[in-house]
Amino acid sequence: MARKRYTTEQIISLLREAEVRLGRGETIGGICRSLSISEQSYYRWRREYGGLKLNQAKRFKDLERENERLKKAVSELTLDKLILKEAAEGKY
Repeated sequence: MARKRYTTEQIISLLREAEVRLGRGETIGGICRSLSISEQSYYRWRREYGGLKLNQAKRFKDLERENERLKKAVSELTLDKLILKEAAEGKY
């Protein structure tokens, strides 16, 4: 079965709909079946996006991307430093 990708906006709207239906007494399994998502996806999304508004979720994703970029830069600089240190010590 093909995997469907949901945008942040879609995920937040699905979570809001699920919360409303939970308030009416429906079960998680039934809600997930009608929304065409797995229970695992529901719980993962709820953990990641639960309680966030749309603008907060977008900011969160932007910060995650920036953090990944900075981690990559630090790892590259660390590697360069180690190479230069070995070259200065004469270990070729």
